[in-house]
This record gives sequence, structure tokens and C-alpha cells, in this order.
Amino acid sequence: MNHEHATNDENDRGLERTFAALPPAGGRGFAGTWWGRAWLSALEDAALDGAAVKAGRRLARAGGVGAVTVRPGRVTAVVRERSGAAHRADILVPELSEAQWDMFVDLVVERAGHLAALLDGELPSHLIEDAAVRGVDLLPGLGDLEPECDCGTWDHCGHTAALCHQVARLLDEDPLVLLLMRGRGKSAFLEELHLRGTAPRAEPATSAGVDAVEAWAAADILPPLPALPGLPEKPGEPPSFDAESVPAPALDPAALRYLAGRTAVEAHRLLARALHGGGQEETGIRELTAHQDAVRLADGTAPDAVADRLADGSGRGRDGLARAVRAWRLGGAAALAVLDEKWQVEGVALARARVALEEAWETEERPSFQADGNHWTLAGAGVQLRLGRDGRWWPYRAEDRHWFPAGDADRDPAAALAAARPTPKSRPLSDICRSTISKWT
Repeated sequence: MNHEHATNDENDRGLERTFAALPPAGGRGFAGTWWGRAWLSALEDAALDGAAVKAGRRLARAGGVGAVTVRPGRVTAVVRERSGAAHRADILVPELSEAQWDMFVDLVVERAGHLAALLDGELPSHLIEDAAVRGVDLLPGLGDLEPECDCGTWDHCGHTAALCHQVARLLDEDPLVLLLMRGRGKSAFLEELHLRGTAPRAEPATSAGVDAVEAWAAADILPPLPALPGLPEKPGEPPSFDAESVPAPALDPAALRYLAGRTAVEAHRLLARALHGGGQEETGIRELTAHQDAVRLADGTAPDAVADRLADGSGRGRDGLARAVRAWRLGGAAALAVLDEKWQVEGVALARARVALEEAWETEERPSFQADGNHWTLAGAGVQLRLGRDGRWWPYRAEDRHWFPAGDADRDPAAALAAARPTPKSRPLSDICRSTISKWT
């Protein structure tokens, strides 16, 4: 849903947009995208007073941030406290230089998938990484979010922190807002892309060798080069591995076929990423343990014998492996560690966890948890929060006397708890796991 005000079309130069005040966030998180979370991380890293960040989160969650105006180098809003006092808060963001914009536009033009992703409300991580290599940091880093507030605080205060949390929600909906902060409105940015993409390229002063297509076309007896193959709709099927084609008695044809199929799926994903500039993040397969890799391989429709081998090899059994697959799909090896490891939260980690739990809710709304190591269980509700070693909270839900991962991790325990609570339309996670198991049996 786009909350931009109807009268706030970009001006002639596309240098200002105003977004209407968003409704209270309730128990939801403020950033669902990786770039929205990166924005909030820049705030958390820069603020000297962690209490101000938490106060800002509460103000934003309660709907205290008014209309947000975004222009190059500055974001502005009026933030109203619970007492009714209103303050103008500003966040200053460094603009990119013309040279940096030229490099960034070149990167987008090089691959059509980049522009398509931006217009679809996505911010490809590899685009940001490639830009950073060339010295163009689109996402803010340490010290890039400079606060200004008429309350007189020189560092981030609750008002500027509330504005930052609201901006994270806007960035979730439209990453082009980030481009405007850095100095380019949407219209100007698209015009630059069009001019750069249609401009004739200068011929090199010298040419080494002959272009292969021209050489092929110059020979009249040869047919024209075929077009490059497109991306198949789905990965191909591996060949049949029977006793005749696999003479080695130590090899299991069913297992070999399944491994070949999983390899085809991975090859299809990598090809899609290369052709369209999208795809998932790398899973770090080379760094997995044998037990973790068994879970990764089980994320498919394995034949019965292969499923048994994976279940035994991982030491989990069928039901445990199904739960592990669910965790893998949510967060890879990090989510598996949260599923498997139970550790005592002590010292600084415990202090931070307690502060996060206390600040996530008002006193009268705060749930009553039973703590057991890094597991915080809401008594009688069938939901649980698990604290990862990186400080993120993972939602879990009780199904069939077992705890199942219920969603992505969040640094805000209130958002994680909201994900853990079952909704009327949600399918029980045990049903999902049983469905996965039934494919094997």
C-alpha cells in the first residue's frame, strides 16, 4: 500500500516527495526488507544513547510521526510525544557527487534486471555491493544519518529515532525514496537511465581481432548465429540411473538421481541470477557441516530411501528433519543454529535482551515470559521467542508437542512475537511439515 499523499507529485525537478502519516505499527516490525533493516542498523550504530532509539521506536509504533517530507540530503517530519508536545525532527543524509551518480547509473544500465527490480520495489543486493566496490555507498553507513531536532539534543533523540523508524517503513514500500535522499528524484533518475541507455557508444580507437558475429555473417555459406537460449521454465530432469548405467555397486541410483536433480535446481537458480540480475543470496554451501548439508539437500522431494538416509545422516529422524527444513527455508544455517542450540544468555547479552523485552511494550501491555536459556515462552499461548547469538529474535509456535519455526527473525521482539501468534487464515506448521514428509513416504 502506497501512503504517499495525492497532492505530493514530484515537482519539476523531482526533488521533493511528502508521504502522509502512517497508521500506528502495532506489534509489527518496522523493516521487512533487507535494505530497510540496513537503514535501521545505521541508526543503531550511530546513536550514542540506546534508550533514545527505543523511545523513538515506541513513538513511531504509537503513530507519533506526522507526514514525512523527503528531499535530497534531508528527511523531515513533526513528531508528537504522548504528552502532546510536538517537535520538528530532521535527518541529514549525504548526497552523492555527480561522479558517483554517473557510476551508479552505468551500473543500472549494464543490467536491465536492476532497473526492473527498482521499479518493482526491490533493491538488488548485488547492485548495492557492486556500487560499493566502485565507491558509491547508496545505503547509509556509520555517521551518515545526522540528526537535527528542535528539542535541542545534539545526538539522536527519541524524535529523530522515531523519524528513522518511519522512514524504514517507507523504504520497504519504495526503495527509490533512498535515491531521492541521495540527490535524484525518480523522474530525473529515469531520464538519466534513458539517455545513457540510448546514447551511441564510442568506437574504440583500436580493435584487437574481429567480432565473432561479423566474421560469421561474412561467410555466405554459413547460417546466421542462433539466438542465445532463454531461461528454462524449470530445472531439467536428470537422466535415469539404473543398474545398467551405474555399474558401480556402491552407488545408489535413487540417491544419485536425487543429487543430480538438486544440482539442476541450483544451476537453474544461478542462471536466473546471471540473466535477470536477481535471485537469492548465496547460501554458503561450502561452509556447511555434514549435518547442515543434509538439511539443505532435504529441501526438496526426496524419494523414500534418500529421505531415510538424510534423516539418519542428520541425526534428526523424519519429523525432526522436516522441522529443520522449515528453519532452513527461513534463514539457512543461522536459523538451523537457533533450532538446534540452547545456550545460557549471560552478561551483556542478557542485559540487552532484558532491555529489548522491556522497551518493546508499554508496561501494562508487556507479556509474561518464562525464560529458559535463550528460549522465552509465553505461558499458555503456545508461542515462543528464541534469541539468536546475533541479537535477533526468532518466532516459534507449538504444534503437536514440538516447537516449529514460525517466521523470519527480527531485532524487535514485539514484531517477532506477532509473527509467532497463529492467525485464523494461517496453515498449521505441523500440517506443512507433514505435507513435506508425505512427499517422501
